[in-house]
Amino acid sequence: MKDAISVLQKVIPDLLAHLTHRYRILEVIHLHAPIGRRSLSEITSISERSLRTETDFLKNQGLLISSKSGMSLTLKGKKVFHELEDVLDRMLTMDRKEEALAKKLNLQFCRIIPGDTDESSDALDDLGKQAVEVFDELLPEGEFIVAVAGGSTMLAMARHMTTKLSEQRHFTFVPARGGLGDLMAIQANSVSDSMAQATGGTNTALFVPDDLSEEALNMLKNEPSILQTMNLMKRANCLLYSIGNAKVMMDRRKMATGFKADLIEKKAVGEAFGCYFDEKGQIVHRLSRFGLQIEDVAKIPYAIAIAGGSSKANAIEAYSHIAPEHTWLVTDEGAANQILKGISL
Repeated sequence: MKDAISVLQKVIPDLLAHLTHRYRILEVIHLHAPIGRRSLSEITSISERSLRTETDFLKNQGLLISSKSGMSLTLKGKKVFHELEDVLDRMLTMDRKEEALAKKLNLQFCRIIPGDTDESSDALDDLGKQAVEVFDELLPEGEFIVAVAGGSTMLAMARHMTTKLSEQRHFTFVPARGGLGDLMAIQANSVSDSMAQATGGTNTALFVPDDLSEEALNMLKNEPSILQTMNLMKRANCLLYSIGNAKVMMDRRKMATGFKADLIEKKAVGEAFGCYFDEKGQIVHRLSRFGLQIEDVAKIPYAIAIAGGSSKANAIEAYSHIAPEHTWLVTDEGAANQILKGISL
């Protein structure tokens, strides 16, 4: 719904103003019928001249009927009024919810899509689509080095990217981390390459595992191809990433049982950039890894976190304690409702 209104407003900038204006007229007539134009003008603070134009339009649409006693809604008018009431309520509630979430998490901006990605593949697809729209809204014209994390959420985003994003922009994509887990399609390398192909940009790969021993890390970090990619990564001025549920990320990394037990004992709830953190945002474990470090995020001017599902609510809220204030978050109602539980909107 919100996406549709957003698109229509680009063509009809005063669309929402017209909707709320006519809704107010229908509302007053519904509450005070039958009502004359003068009384309607006094209640709505709209001039009689303007009201004549509006009510004539509504009559022509079959929504109003006039009698000697005044104006009333037709059966069609009552149906449309209640439908419009529901539409506006959902739109405005979503806006208030996004503002409340941004305030709660101390982030610059939040966008919430309907549904719960834990329960619906369609919701995950919508999350990816909305993330692309936010990406387009956020970035000005110019040259961008975009560091990209992996995962199913990032892949959903890549599927909705097109060359339209590259109008007045040029993108160089680079993975924000090494390989993780078994599924090739959701590796940072693969997602970064998919985004480059979809937008007509370029991609630089990083062919190393995400989780390495300190010894292996030191051996490989001066390898020319790895050094070149790492240097490009450090110059990124845009970052696309997700926030992980700690237990899920432990499983993806195939951690040893004892290691997992230790992190659970330390009450790790979330993971980002190889750091496991508790509900207060305290880092309880940091992996040796190739890729951006959590401290690098604050230096990147355009940072978009895309994470949804009620199972990630605790991780998102915990991460907000260490997230830079300029972070933009794209999430879903499943996570948002959990985070905002008990807050009046």
